[in-house]
Amino acid sequence: MKGDVGGKMVIKSKLKWVGLVGLVLSALSLFTHFLLARYSSYTDEPLTEYQAFTIFSWRPIFENAAADLSPNSKLYRRLWGPVRRFEYLQPHAKTREHYAVPVSETDRFIFVRIRGGFHEIRSSICDAVVIARLLNATLVIPEIQSTTSSKGISAQFKSFAYLYNEDQFMAALSNDITVVKTLPKSLKGARRKKEIPSFKVANSQSPYYYLHHVLPVLKRHSVVELVVSDGGCLQAILPPDLEEYQRLRCRVAFHALSFRQEVQELATKILHRLRAPGRPFIAYDPGMTRDALAYYGCAELFQDVHTELIQHRRLWMLKRGIVKGNLTVDSNAQRLNGSCPLMPEEIGIILRAYGYSWDTIIYISGGEVFGGQKKLIPFHAIFENVVDRTSLTTPWELNKIYGREANLVDKYIKTPPSAEKETKYESWKTSGQRPRPLPPPPARPKSYNIEGWWGWVAESDNEPESTVIELRTNAHKLLWEAIDYMVCVEADVFVPGFDRDGKGRPSFASLVMGHRLYQSASAKSFRFDRKEIAKYMEDINDHMYEVNHTWIKSVRRHLSKSLLDGLTQDSKVSKSSSFLSFPVPECSCLRFESNNSSSRASSSQLPAAIKAAHGCPSWMGKDVILHPGDEDDVEDDDNDDDSGLFSLFARPSGGGSSNRNTVSSGGRSGGEMMSSKEETQMDDQEEMDGGDR
Repeated sequence: MKGDVGGKMVIKSKLKWVGLVGLVLSALSLFTHFLLARYSSYTDEPLTEYQAFTIFSWRPIFENAAADLSPNSKLYRRLWGPVRRFEYLQPHAKTREHYAVPVSETDRFIFVRIRGGFHEIRSSICDAVVIARLLNATLVIPEIQSTTSSKGISAQFKSFAYLYNEDQFMAALSNDITVVKTLPKSLKGARRKKEIPSFKVANSQSPYYYLHHVLPVLKRHSVVELVVSDGGCLQAILPPDLEEYQRLRCRVAFHALSFRQEVQELATKILHRLRAPGRPFIAYDPGMTRDALAYYGCAELFQDVHTELIQHRRLWMLKRGIVKGNLTVDSNAQRLNGSCPLMPEEIGIILRAYGYSWDTIIYISGGEVFGGQKKLIPFHAIFENVVDRTSLTTPWELNKIYGREANLVDKYIKTPPSAEKETKYESWKTSGQRPRPLPPPPARPKSYNIEGWWGWVAESDNEPESTVIELRTNAHKLLWEAIDYMVCVEADVFVPGFDRDGKGRPSFASLVMGHRLYQSASAKSFRFDRKEIAKYMEDINDHMYEVNHTWIKSVRRHLSKSLLDGLTQDSKVSKSSSFLSFPVPECSCLRFESNNSSSRASSSQLPAAIKAAHGCPSWMGKDVILHPGDEDDVEDDDNDDDSGLFSLFARPSGGGSSNRNTVSSGGRSGGEMMSSKEETQMDDQEEMDGGDR
């Protein structure tokens, strides 16, 4: 009996050991898989990562994608190909006239403190460099207040270095101005004691202001502090004799302002992952920020609690004189006037009408899409492969760019109950017969879920003060927009939903289009006429997903014309507010031979602002040769294919399914029924013939 019991105990102990060994091996295996997955995210082979470790990252629906178009096909050139006429335009921001080398040592220092969002900071830094050159002063690395005031970012980053590479900035501008990281010791103490003169600079000040107001003070005190809180601090269009200063702006924005290494590496990884399937992609910036919607009176486009939030912001702007007018604005009239952002659903319909298929890869940029994911649901329904930085990165990759940050917990200070409340509670315990009603519970401090439904809207006219965590998030938005900026600049096609910020000036999207115009002018950047798009959307308001041939052809013609006409509009409107949104012709040159008749004919059709560019120097290489028919790429949509006219938003059915779509004619349904296979055959034939239906 004892032997049986002993044997059972031995078996049980062995089973325990076996189970323990199995648990240890399982834990080691899981740990190894996590290490491998993390290691793969830091390699230079993003395709391997998607194949082996899809659990850690989003995987697009490329398995069911339609057959890729040939790059030589007419449809591919219309959707993804370069704008041939702009291939003459090349970046050329080097100096062209006498330009003295800056003095290595000087006794004049300019210290700049900048507040604002990503695009405001970038524009202000470029202006600060030009001002330092204009006043022949040494520039101290600017201080970015959006990060230093957050108190929640990693201590390893300080202000400018949080976003940009200081060493690259200083080296790239060595032939333009003298840049130092800090003030001399003799002036640091004066700054701490606030004894140095300070100027709060308004937006778009003229060179006259700096030469006649700032320079005399700078000569007397050797140092001047400029506080820039309203965007760019120098007017966008400078006098003709300061054209070299415009080119200096381009050298700062497009060469000197390089993001710090961690941000560049992550943006490069995202680009590799977007291009891993070997297909082009679209970058789309919605531009739907709360400030912009409030400034232009677009609150009624939402019809929910977000309308109240926008109205709160507009009231705040009215009190401070940022915007003039009434609190209540007819949002529909503003939308029809082109003053409101295009909704993601409208952008989706327009892109599908132009010919982009349902499986097109679309990267959504921007630090904020006001209205949340609810406003993006229709866009996701129209296009399957919609991604952003969060779906193409892992949490630890994002944490790496933040640095070592301490865990922050907002603690609400509970005030002790007042003496009157204490007296009432004591009297309740000793007075009257029982049972008695319970005393009221002690008052709780109010807390609002800022990321959710904004509970303060119904209870207060004033927004609650930002918590430390929210301030940290605002600092992170600078890094997010830096990543999005790099992706948008390198995208095959860029689509802006709105190009104005909450002060009526060019926004993030405008800076992207300006950078693309400088770096690769021929890359497609749609510059919508929002007023025209609003009219098109009104025409199909009652049958938004059943459109006819005439409507689609009109939309295609408008989008193709916007590639050229949009530049003319930007040269008149955007450039007057922000030079970086339209840095031509000052920072570009035209590359063609004067004796080439086809080149002269095509260049004569360019917008007037671009034709004024100088000829490129001979060292830039061979001239651009225009092939026959290339000059008609923008106007040939009437002869293009009608791919997708019958089923604008339907996905191709696989396995020979009998999915059918209705043709709408003149805005009315009930047309001829056609299978997907028959429709595809007709589209292919028409693509070959180039004829109309």
